[in-house]
Amino acid sequence: MKHIAWRSSLASLLILLVLPYNHAAATGFDHQHKAWKALLGKHIVLIDGGKASQVRYAGFQQDRALLKGYLDSLSKVTQAEFDGWSKSQRMAFLINAYNAFTVEKILSRYPDIRSIWDFGKVFGNPFKDRFFTLLGRASTLDQVEHETLRKPGAYDEPRVHFAVNCAAVGCPMLREEAYVAERLDAQLEEQARRFLSDRSRNRYNPGTGRLEVSRIFEWFKEDWSSGYRGFEGKSAPVRSREQYFSGYAALLADDAQNRKAIEDQKAELRFLDYDWTLNDVRQ
Repeated sequence: MKHIAWRSSLASLLILLVLPYNHAAATGFDHQHKAWKALLGKHIVLIDGGKASQVRYAGFQQDRALLKGYLDSLSKVTQAEFDGWSKSQRMAFLINAYNAFTVEKILSRYPDIRSIWDFGKVFGNPFKDRFFTLLGRASTLDQVEHETLRKPGAYDEPRVHFAVNCAAVGCPMLREEAYVAERLDAQLEEQARRFLSDRSRNRYNPGTGRLEVSRIFEWFKEDWSSGYRGFEGKSAPVRSREQYFSGYAALLADDAQNRKAIEDQKAELRFLDYDWTLNDVRQ
């Protein structure tokens, strides 16, 4: 009887030891990014028919404790944990991290800020400042975007430029929801279509016969010239910006003849000035 009781006690002890592990596994990182989704749903204002957005930084400031809680959850993810995720999970994580830490950076000086460049372009550069921890190291926004998301062979996804938001009017909009792995392709495509249909930043000019587009396409030309084959690598390779724009002619021009010029890749590109004004909702 004592032997049976001892075995029963040992089994109970093993159950008690395993339960915390199972609980930790069940309560691991939230790939739905629910905390960030809630904040975005509350503080993002869609404008221009949903083609652009403004940010209620004053509202984010009131909810800063909630934002910091989400940022802490990002910072707790280890490199080993991250490496074990799917490609879509990793990419969604990095995009959301970039956007959330950018909001936090703005809040560190809000409301006395009119542009993210108010931090400085040499000293205090907001994109090169190591002001947060990600994957176990002190990190910068440039590292997340250029050294990780844009690293050749890692994701090879130029539409990331429509998803990361630099807190500027000229930047593609901060999306009103978090990016999630299971819908990432659809979310990126919607962001692309929203941005390309925003005539204040991308349009065909019938008077000059030029395709006037965001300077993003000048700065990151190589991202549209590397043979991009779509999210799952199933599309025909895209080897130029003109080829990419040809698939979105209906968004960039109204007249059939103008659209054909874009489709035939005959429209000369002109790059518009970039508006670095803070994308804030001013009360």
